Amino acid sequence: MKRNRAVSGFAAPSAALLALSLAACSPGDDGESTTYFKVAFNQTESHPQYQALEALGERLEERTDGRYGLEIFPNETLGNQKDTIELVQANVVDFSMVAGSLLENYNSDFVVFNLPYVFDSQEHQRATVNDPEITGELFTSIEHEGIRVLAGFHGGVRSVYTSERPVTVPEDLAGMKIRVIESDTNLRMMELMGGSGTPMGQGEVYTAIQSGVLSGGENNESIYANLKHAEIAPYYSYTRHLMFPDYLVVNPSTMDGLSAEDQEIFAEELDAALDDEAVRWVDEVDRSVEVATAAGAEFNEVDTEAFRARLEPLIDEKVTSETSREIYDKVRAAAPGTEG
Repeated sequence: MKRNRAVSGFAAPSAALLALSLAACSPGDDGESTTYFKVAFNQTESHPQYQALEALGERLEERTDGRYGLEIFPNETLGNQKDTIELVQANVVDFSMVAGSLLENYNSDFVVFNLPYVFDSQEHQRATVNDPEITGELFTSIEHEGIRVLAGFHGGVRSVYTSERPVTVPEDLAGMKIRVIESDTNLRMMELMGGSGTPMGQGEVYTAIQSGVLSGGENNESIYANLKHAEIAPYYSYTRHLMFPDYLVVNPSTMDGLSAEDQEIFAEELDAALDDEAVRWVDEVDRSVEVATAAGAEFNEVDTEAFRARLEPLIDEKVTSETSREIYDKVRAAAPGTEG
């Protein structure tokens, strides 16, 4: 019997919800209770990460004989990602999937994975971000803050899309206002790429492009298609400039409270979830390109080396500590075709 639970809805968390105990319990088929760990998630149920987490919960229930499962709250039901990190710290929420840039607030060395062209492919990202030899100490470095990073999930590959014309070289972005994530790093990134970065909430982007306030945005194919931006910005240019991970975080006490056997089961199934998500992303990109093309989108390749050269200064500006430089060098050394 499938007992893994997902909670739908778009409402903000109520005080009653936040007052609930750490993990919900429900009676299992044999009368024993199942502990459902709460998972905060900011995307919809159709997102590859959500689907991988849902499958992870089902496997956990099966392998722990119904002792543990996951209760997933999509669509920011428990709050935005910044808020849910604080809920994890307070032991109100068990797990949260959060954008990599948010962890820079706790350890600036996380910036390495949020910079342009750090990864050459999804496989390169998954292999290096989850390699204990590279990130083991980084992932445990903020445990004193009540945050343990369990794994880095793929969050898509971001490219530029515009309403005016295709982009093939940095000069094509001259005079264009492109929506970026609100951070000094991303503003500087778009400046170096040749455009003008404009921070804006994702919900405002469609109207801003439609009205001419923005010339376009930068995001992965899934967001581009699902938010119908192809309707008003039909030129999707494969700059592939960003591939930052999303992290599954937990309060250390949550994992430490499990038996050694259950911790091992969780670790094994989390590895399987990473592989599962990778496959689901491939399918999601194919679907998104099809949907966007039907809406009028045109996809084109760019001069990647020209953009990479433009963005080199940003690496030097942000990778400033000995630790961040060591991590960056290890990741780049692991790139396919790179000589050791």
